[in-house]
Amino acid sequence: MSPSDQSQDFKTFFYTQTLDHFNYRPDSYATFQQRYVINFKHWGGSNSSAPIFVYLGAEGSLDEDLDVAGFLPDNAPRFKALLVYIEHRYYGKSVPFGSREEAMKNASTLGYFNSAQAIADYAGVLLHIKKKYSAERSPSIVVGGSYGGMLAAWFRLKYPHIALGALASSAPILYFHDTAPQVGYYTIVTKDFKETSESCYETVRKSWDEIRKVASRPNGLSMLSKTFRTCKPLKETSELKDFLDSLYTDVAQYDDPPTYPLSIVCGGIDGAPTGIDVLGKIFKGVVAYKGNRSCYDMDEYIRPTETNVGWRWQTCSEMVMPIGHGHKDTMFPPAPFDLNRFTKDCEGTFGVKPKPHWVTTYYGGRDLKLILHRFGSNIIFSNGLRDPYSTGGVLGNISDSVVAISTVNGSHCLDILPESKSDPQWLVMQRKSEIKIIEEWIAKYENDLLEFKEETHA
Repeated sequence: MSPSDQSQDFKTFFYTQTLDHFNYRPDSYATFQQRYVINFKHWGGSNSSAPIFVYLGAEGSLDEDLDVAGFLPDNAPRFKALLVYIEHRYYGKSVPFGSREEAMKNASTLGYFNSAQAIADYAGVLLHIKKKYSAERSPSIVVGGSYGGMLAAWFRLKYPHIALGALASSAPILYFHDTAPQVGYYTIVTKDFKETSESCYETVRKSWDEIRKVASRPNGLSMLSKTFRTCKPLKETSELKDFLDSLYTDVAQYDDPPTYPLSIVCGGIDGAPTGIDVLGKIFKGVVAYKGNRSCYDMDEYIRPTETNVGWRWQTCSEMVMPIGHGHKDTMFPPAPFDLNRFTKDCEGTFGVKPKPHWVTTYYGGRDLKLILHRFGSNIIFSNGLRDPYSTGGVLGNISDSVVAISTVNGSHCLDILPESKSDPQWLVMQRKSEIKIIEEWIAKYENDLLEFKEETHA
């Protein structure tokens, strides 16, 4: 089904959402309109107890998710599922205080922008939908990817009476408060490059020193600007280095079949004409991936988009992931995570200090696997091991119903993207495993319903 066909099945609604779920001050009772979208096309109806698949929006507008969250419409016919997509507060059209400008104004208005409020929002919307469509007995499965995957797992832990289970795709749920190695993310990016092409990896590794050497010459920055055809003259080498860092991590994280963007970059680097220097090769990699442009915007990855601005607040408040790398453990120049410097940057931007231990305090941290083993249930943690974030993911089964499904060649959130005829067999099998587990959860739920009815009528 094409996105345009599918979009005709989506109906948009707005729920009057409470601003603050955890306070009883008069201003906490303020409300805003939260967007959610429903696809009724395949739903078996409330009488059938057909499930509700709920996509939990993450750091961006819901518009982007409706086409990419293919797992829901691809499996709706099989389960006769009602599909629900809920937008995360402060993103898209779900913005409090009347406007984005007002909502993002300062720490006072941004203070209601966090994961605990977000999953409480989802609980409110979902209960409202269940009541509105007489679907109180319909089991709900929450689905999310990346940060949304963390929200899905946390939702199942905090609201087990509302969600029967969770599919948490590429959720780096262990990447907080030193529960995962700081260097892990960049180690996997490096490994991905090395496995794709040893010579490409070597060229990238050498390039940082070359950038430094060229920059140290008279007119060095203008030479670099010319080599990389930058849209604006470089003021410092960090602009170029940050751009390349973002490009490399992007292609490693989203190295999806059938295009495999990392191979495209390395193909450009390795395929450069004989005799071309290291930085010339790197530029050929940029051109291969981005296309032949009149110039290349070094700010492309840091433009103040809705996601970049919103996520900056989230990482400066609670979502503190200590991602960094040392001197010789990756193909990148040293950039260890420095909490003091990070805190100063956040204070300078928002006037507040991050709370790096709050996520692990509220949801569980260092002993998360033991905690999940003892009181968690019905969570699938899916990961692709070529995804740099998998280093903070749950990669081994924790119990009979808190399970890990990982693929050696998978990338970020690949399993919840739309199915395609070109999908490799390992991806097809990964999705089949997830569906089988969800079917088992629903079958058990239906048995429990019958048993409970018999007991109440006894």
